[in-house]
Amino acid sequence: MRHLSLIAALAGGFAASAALADGPVVVELFTSQGCSSCPPADAFLAELANRDDIIALALHVDYWDYIGWADTFANPAFTARQHAYAHTAGSTVVYTPQMVIGGVDHVVGTQPMDVVDRITAHREAANPVTVEAVPAQGGWQVRASWTGASTDMPAMVVQVVTYLPMQEVEITRGENAGLSTAYHNIVQSWQAVAEWSGADAFEAQVTAAGDMPHVVIVQASGHGAILGAARLD
Repeated sequence: MRHLSLIAALAGGFAASAALADGPVVVELFTSQGCSSCPPADAFLAELANRDDIIALALHVDYWDYIGWADTFANPAFTARQHAYAHTAGSTVVYTPQMVIGGVDHVVGTQPMDVVDRITAHREAANPVTVEAVPAQGGWQVRASWTGASTDMPAMVVQVVTYLPMQEVEITRGENAGLSTAYHNIVQSWQAVAEWSGADAFEAQVTAAGDMPHVVIVQASGHGAILGAARLD
């Protein structure tokens, strides 16, 4: 399903409720229902999901499925995303629970103080991309603008994420057998929809995919830093 109907980039004339350049910090948790170390990180993500200054997203990977329980939310695309982050960081190692903050900081998901410190550092540095959104028929009109001080703009990718706010799962096999867990902000789709140079404003129509929440994320190409993001509510 296509989430974006692309429109030619336009300059000016866009009245919107803006996600400011010091907008929300994106926190990605790579987790698995089959990982015995993950429940505390899953619970911590639920706390982060309640904060307006954070976009907290759970990406369930599939590489623990062989130990007796197939994660009901696992997607090999999310495993590939985690491997891509590792490659960008010069590593071949992936693990759960891992949190990636702002696309660049990799922290063990069971170390909340380290996570909070990295979130604070990102909050103190303004995003160079401002993402704005206004309701439109069947979805939203989205605009991204480079507002950073530097004119040396990286190649960027505009992405649309859909997620399930919460679902409880009873696990009957594997390392977490007998555990009933409420999972939050479970990513269902992570779609790269356009490449963007930043030279001109980017505009697109985002069409709602069902009644799930959506997020727009602008990220440096090659799984680099997340430069701007906004919820579509």
